[in-house]
Amino acid sequence: MFPLSAILTRMIRTGELIVTDAAGGAHRFGGKIPGPAVTMKLSDPRLYRSLVFNPELAAGEAYMAGTLTFPGSSLRAFLELMSINRNDRPPTPVQRAVGTTAKMFKRFQQSNPIGRAQQNIAHHYDIGNALYRLFLDEELFYSCAYFESDDDTLEAAQRAKCRLIAAKLGLKPGQKILDIGSGWGGLAIYLAQMEDVDVLGVTLSKEQHALAQERAQKAGVADRVRFELRDYRELDQKFDRLVSVGMFEHVGVPRYDEFFAHVNTLMPDDGVMLLHSIGHMSPPSTASPWLRKYIFPGAYSPALSEVFPAVERNRLWVTDCEFLRLHYAMTLKHWYTRFEKHRAEVQAMYDERFCRMWEFYLISAEMMFRTGAQEVFHLQLSRTRDASPIRRDYMIDIQRDLKRLEAERLPQLAGT
Repeated sequence: MFPLSAILTRMIRTGELIVTDAAGGAHRFGGKIPGPAVTMKLSDPRLYRSLVFNPELAAGEAYMAGTLTFPGSSLRAFLELMSINRNDRPPTPVQRAVGTTAKMFKRFQQSNPIGRAQQNIAHHYDIGNALYRLFLDEELFYSCAYFESDDDTLEAAQRAKCRLIAAKLGLKPGQKILDIGSGWGGLAIYLAQMEDVDVLGVTLSKEQHALAQERAQKAGVADRVRFELRDYRELDQKFDRLVSVGMFEHVGVPRYDEFFAHVNTLMPDDGVMLLHSIGHMSPPSTASPWLRKYIFPGAYSPALSEVFPAVERNRLWVTDCEFLRLHYAMTLKHWYTRFEKHRAEVQAMYDERFCRMWEFYLISAEMMFRTGAQEVFHLQLSRTRDASPIRRDYMIDIQRDLKRLEAERLPQLAGT
């Protein structure tokens, strides 16, 4: 099983990994430090090399193909074991070489000009609303929730996320709001339900756009909430408030200056933007090759050291910054649980390979937030230093007021 056996001997120190090779031979790794025990079976001898040179891409593809399985164990247990040991061991020289090569092509991997950006979005978001209805909350939020308590339902946590964002926007009657990357319309609809504002949501997903319009009609706010299938870079009017949730990851570092420059032109001097995005606490790197190939082409979660210089160059004030660290791990755990509950339905809609691809996506993403370097950040931005209150207390006060309004204006949440 060389050279994989050499890497696993070096890597697995905590816990134990028992591998059955393609010929049926058993190999034991680790066991020196107590930890989880995982069994793994490799049905293709080519994995002995591919798992060394490009481990994440090879592991994901092998799991999808069924040549990497975990009899008596699970993918989650395997990824937890690898996370524990990865944090304690530096990458091998081969893995460092692969990483260096990937960084040379980083600019091309994150190319999202008008046109291609829509193609990249369609790859993931236009595969059918029916799939997302199976594992998202009732309002179809496909981004990090905000758990006020570990016991919150997914619905309650997503509504709390809307409440937190609305508080940071500081809405006032008559304001015009822009939601960049508006998804299925949940946030835009919530803002209009909570305050007498006009909201424009823009998305590049045809599936999301159609359903968002339908949901605004059903919620009775279509006179103040509209959605357009267009790129935010095509807009030229002013908005009092801007918000973007889960879209910035699809911009790409080479286009950060373009993004923040355009945001600047869309705001008046007293305007405020709330940017909600995945990032990471480690230095600049590259996107996961498996995630980029199969789930989010063109996407990248930045280090803040890649974001702030572009903000500074475009003369925007960061009036507040907050980090949601474990909230996305909790969100993803909810999504995975619901996905597995409806796995038979997903398989009937697509196939077994698709199910395994999404299992690998949801669990590996959770591990990145639970034990890896990923986190979510909120940046509140403005053209002037005093566009929002200079003390953060106002956010708590507004959230309390919104919670009272929700009890009057919104339906009772499922499970609460």
